[in-house]
Amino acid sequence: MLVTKLPSTGDITPYLKELGVDGGGIAILASKATVHRFEIKNLHVGAANILKQDALSVGADLAVPKGTVTAQHSHVNALLIATTKQLGILAKKELAQPFGLKQLAEALRCHLHTQRQHKRSIMGIINANDDSFYAQSRFNGRDAVAKIVEMIEAGAAMIDIGAVSSRPGSVAVDAAEELRRLQPVLDIIAAEKLYDNVKFSIDSYRPNVVEYALDRGVSIVNDITGFSNATLCRLCASYQATAIIMHMQGTPQQMQKNPTYDNVVAEISTFFAERIERVEQFGVKHIMLDVGIGFGKTLQHNLELIRSLEHFLCFHKTLLIGASRKSMIDQITPTPVNERLSGTLALHLKALDNGASVLRVHDVKEHVQALKVYEALRLL
Repeated sequence: MLVTKLPSTGDITPYLKELGVDGGGIAILASKATVHRFEIKNLHVGAANILKQDALSVGADLAVPKGTVTAQHSHVNALLIATTKQLGILAKKELAQPFGLKQLAEALRCHLHTQRQHKRSIMGIINANDDSFYAQSRFNGRDAVAKIVEMIEAGAAMIDIGAVSSRPGSVAVDAAEELRRLQPVLDIIAAEKLYDNVKFSIDSYRPNVVEYALDRGVSIVNDITGFSNATLCRLCASYQATAIIMHMQGTPQQMQKNPTYDNVVAEISTFFAERIERVEQFGVKHIMLDVGIGFGKTLQHNLELIRSLEHFLCFHKTLLIGASRKSMIDQITPTPVNERLSGTLALHLKALDNGASVLRVHDVKEHVQALKVYEALRLL
């Protein structure tokens, strides 16, 4: 006899398939093997006591503060721990309960039906300017195209092209100058039909710039303002382009001056819900979400967002993460920007673990290699 302890987290499905378990059995056993944890804040004490008993009745549990059973406080925070199977039963039970538990049940069911994205890919970064925070990402004209070809050969699935730096404190550039910088690169992409080899994204929030790019084969619009502009929404819909909705608090010029949130995950979740509804009303059908690492966030905000990425899977959209060489690495361990690849890989691999599917990176070759090793470890 040989006994081997399997990983406590991750998908158990490959092990079940290797055993030869039938399809129905795989689904049942996998639902028992996956454990979910939900932090619930400001829960009515009556709801907490009901939920505690209901959780225990199905084999799950609810951690609550001392004094909850005697209702020492009108509202409490709690931590729900349940397998997928237990969560499904519990969500049904709470639909008929008072004290706001129906709302909780609906939230649990949303997360219950969430499936992780399995197709993971790398998006390379091309900056057609001379002031982006990482000098080695800056290219112009033919040099930019040469780098694009290099990224394609390295395995990039997407390439994001921008001409205006959005680093903290960056200097604003007018639309005419932005387009002037981009035109040579976009014209070559169109002339050489490079869009047949990779998907291109335009990193801009200006309609005239975006339209110029879409006319030349670009199929993704990466808007750091989260599609606040109606014209941009219409353009994205009319070209059937993918919209990347990114969250940013403030503007690049002042976003890092004391960014504040009551609950960063909850507030960004509300933002995404509103913006998804907005762009879909305009007819946009393909959407990615980006929590905006470093865009109006402290180090703790950034770390919490990466740890909590799985929460945003409830929107059933592809999650993109972009922490490449950003200053949060320097805040954790002082490191110049040209030496932050290791820290970037650590952040990005953890983001994949937590539900991200697309990594926006400066270093394509290294990330493609890391992704292949990562997927081999996950038995995918």
